[in-house]
Amino acid sequence: MKIIVIGAGEVGYHIAKSLYLENDLVIIDEDEDACLRVDEFDVQVIRGNGANAAILEKVLIGADLLVAVTGDDEVNIVSCMAAKLIKQSNKNFKTMARVSNPDYIDRPVAKRTQVGIDVMVCPELALASEVADILSIPSAIDSESFADGKVKMMEFVVKDNSNIAGKHLRDIDLLDCCIVSALFRGSQLIIPHGEDIIQAGDHIVIIGKADAMKDISSFFGEINKSRSRVMIIGGGVVGFYLAKLLENTRLNVKIIERGRQRSEMVADNLQKALVLRGDGSDLNLLKEEGVGEMDVVISVTDSDEKNLLCSLMAKQLGAKKVIVRADHFDYVPLFEMVGVDRAVSPREATVNEVLKLTMGTGIEALTTIEGEKAEIIEYTVSRKSRVTGKLLKDVNFPDDSLVSMVVHGGVTIIPRGNYRIREGDHLLVFSLPTAHQAVEKLFK
Repeated sequence: MKIIVIGAGEVGYHIAKSLYLENDLVIIDEDEDACLRVDEFDVQVIRGNGANAAILEKVLIGADLLVAVTGDDEVNIVSCMAAKLIKQSNKNFKTMARVSNPDYIDRPVAKRTQVGIDVMVCPELALASEVADILSIPSAIDSESFADGKVKMMEFVVKDNSNIAGKHLRDIDLLDCCIVSALFRGSQLIIPHGEDIIQAGDHIVIIGKADAMKDISSFFGEINKSRSRVMIIGGGVVGFYLAKLLENTRLNVKIIERGRQRSEMVADNLQKALVLRGDGSDLNLLKEEGVGEMDVVISVTDSDEKNLLCSLMAKQLGAKKVIVRADHFDYVPLFEMVGVDRAVSPREATVNEVLKLTMGTGIEALTTIEGEKAEIIEYTVSRKSRVTGKLLKDVNFPDDSLVSMVVHGGVTIIPRGNYRIREGDHLLVFSLPTAHQAVEKLFK
């Protein structure tokens, strides 16, 4: 596949890193340093304006996809519109734009085909939605939904005092509608089997029916019967949208925002949250506002360093869980290494959407977990798929993959070997990145 990537910043770099081995990539950026950085891959690099029609006419010959991920919304939108006009005779040509201004988009991912954009992604709204999902289960550190919300993936940390620590997986009395899909132990990923022993500190990934996950969380921590207290540091796009998502929950939300005009706007548009004007890194302010009594503190300013500082201060003062925004991908494992419970990157949603577009038809959702160590992909089985009509045990899935869940006719099923795969089924497949090509071939 020939892919044009407009923007060689943090997102463009990681898109190139993920795709250059198996695709023909052209990267366009005006910044010399960004071009030099991405030039380490086997890609064509052009220094220039990605919205320039003259440049686009040359590079779009034979192109299948254009992805615009600069830091400028307007450049991204114009690039996609111009590319669609140039390639209007090719109905299979796709475009994707990253935007950050909520005026252009009111959900994490949307279609804007009327203006020439097949997929529009807002990383900030995607991040806020992910954090809101995590907050729905007090003991979880990660969460994703699949199959129109019928299936949920949750990631938990096994505590020292957990009653499942030291047990074999086969001895855990999980609900019939849930399955353990993976264990992460330090840098090691374990595709689980009944003989595996769960250890304190393990990260355990469970997939199951969405309405069963609250019961599952009792294995990993106490269920908080009272209204949880949440503090959001930063009232920007992420903080504000997150607070809006939490308006109809049982959470008590407090927001700290430094800017006067921004704090006033946030306060005027929220019904329940308490908005404070101040600096989230002010130790005295944090103490006065009872940060040590918070169930969760979420730092989502536009500075990675400040987010880390605020979260570690909150943790030191007694906050039960801290979640941090990290714009740089490389910071995610480092932040979690020094004591942050969960670091989340707004860039990840954009990269995942690009990967989904490049993996062909039949893919409904894709998410990476534990810093891209593994993937969970939702496939829709078509009439032409190689797996259609076969028993699960007769399908030659790679060793580094696992079919975790099937949704058939709206019914969620944990599949056994004798389950017959049918057209229209939604299959959730957990796999290592090295296995996804082999898995993808089965659904073509």
